[in-house]
Amino acid sequence: MNLNVLLEPAVDLPRLQKILDELGHLGRVDTIRGWDKKTQALLYEAARGFRPVTLDDFVPPSTEPLHEVIHHGKNTLPSFSHFQKRFCKPEGDGKELLGYNHQQMSWATGPGYFVVHPAETEGEVDIDYLRVPSSKPAAWPPIKDNDHGLGRLVYGGMVDVMRGVSQHVSIGRARKNGKFIDAWFVLCREDPTTN
Repeated sequence: MNLNVLLEPAVDLPRLQKILDELGHLGRVDTIRGWDKKTQALLYEAARGFRPVTLDDFVPPSTEPLHEVIHHGKNTLPSFSHFQKRFCKPEGDGKELLGYNHQQMSWATGPGYFVVHPAETEGEVDIDYLRVPSSKPAAWPPIKDNDHGLGRLVYGGMVDVMRGVSQHVSIGRARKNGKFIDAWFVLCREDPTTN
């Protein structure tokens, strides 16, 4: 669905949020995959303080520890722009989440493991590649750090800062070595199934 009429000339976030919340999962994924770099940059700035995002937006509270929750993503790279970020709660306190990147180039870049925690700015969440989890679901690839090989070029020194758009959709911007770079991405959570 093309919702660009809600993004130009000014972003109408309340209306966009309402429509995204009313769409089904496939409609939301189709919508976010149509957002280019300019759109994502505008949306990221507009989302500052709009809808506070928490760890519960990435893994709903009722989800069991180590049960995978998939977020379908679209980034602003010229190729390989569709990917997934997969999240789960760790066993224990649940003050952080664990996750990795599931994408076509994993064979070269590695899985890009991360730890998710509240950001310094209230209402935002950091996907932190500076830290890697110590545990994972059995089906996930082996844990690797982000400091070696091609993974270092992609994930090394990176923290993605996330903002909320709707119940299922969030938007992020990459920060490398403490500085924001011109790289954005949008995520759409797929509601987890229960076993």
